Amino acid sequence: MDTSPGPARVGVLLPTREQAINGTFAAAPLLDFARQAEQLGFDSLWAGDSLTARPRLDPLVVLSAAAAVTSRVTLGTAALTPALRHPLTGAHQVASLDHVAGARLALGLGSGFPMPETEEEFAAVGASFAGRAARLDEIVTLWRQAWNAGQAGAQSDFEGRFWQARGLERLPAPQRTGGPPLWLAGSDTPRVLERVARHYDGWMPFLPSAVDYAAAWRRITELAAAAGRPAGAITPALYATLTVNEDPAAARAELEHYIGHYYGRTLEQMAAVQAYAWGSAESCAEALAAYVRSGARHLIIRIGSLDCAPQLKLIADVVLPHLKEASR
Repeated sequence: MDTSPGPARVGVLLPTREQAINGTFAAAPLLDFARQAEQLGFDSLWAGDSLTARPRLDPLVVLSAAAAVTSRVTLGTAALTPALRHPLTGAHQVASLDHVAGARLALGLGSGFPMPETEEEFAAVGASFAGRAARLDEIVTLWRQAWNAGQAGAQSDFEGRFWQARGLERLPAPQRTGGPPLWLAGSDTPRVLERVARHYDGWMPFLPSAVDYAAAWRRITELAAAAGRPAGAITPALYATLTVNEDPAAARAELEHYIGHYYGRTLEQMAAVQAYAWGSAESCAEALAAYVRSGARHLIIRIGSLDCAPQLKLIADVVLPHLKEASR
């Protein structure tokens, strides 16, 4: 397929959840990881979000610190769950971080992973799990209105189905006019593809099949064109987990161990819904290159290991150039 212009960009997930599983929440190793990733040539750094379902440090705080020790990489959430914060608090935090990051921010947004632990997490903060997709879309609408409210002729009051707000023009605006790009972290269901095509600046799925990715991305481009959106308005991304080891059996065993601690489920269960690759760096690179050939242009790599730092340089040396070449 390969219909998107430009070379692929490749980012890596900061190991905030991995730290928590190992029983530590130290910031210094995360910042060392951020510096090294930028020096090794990664294009972006990402942080996940959870309170009680899969606990870790707050991604907006971590990315603020990462912004202070990097200068080039995009900084993003993969993915932020806006429902865990009041929409005005979220709008304020994101606008503030956009200034701290020097407009290097991009936000992957999720409505909440369909697991019992996530439903419990929503309940813990008084958020409704039912109708969460519609609520996410409304938060996005509110955020964008808030970020533009100071402009001449803009609306300062918001009247939504779930939230109402007054005086949005008093909130600090982001550094970038209109705020950072907002990507939807979702699957390839017809409803998700329609939402991406109409309302979002990017699509961040974790589809386990590159063939399915190609079909879904083709449909998004058709729907976006029908909605009058310009070509290139939506970034096709991918969230994938790699475990690199020249011994495929050892790589799989490490990934199984990782998934068991991360989700409390088996690799077989999670690989049915998420993108995984394990084995040599070359084989992992080729697995992701199939997505690049299917249209993906920003790949976010989660290293499937509770000790991910040793794999970072190998991924940078082998996987990054392979993916850049595949997109040319």
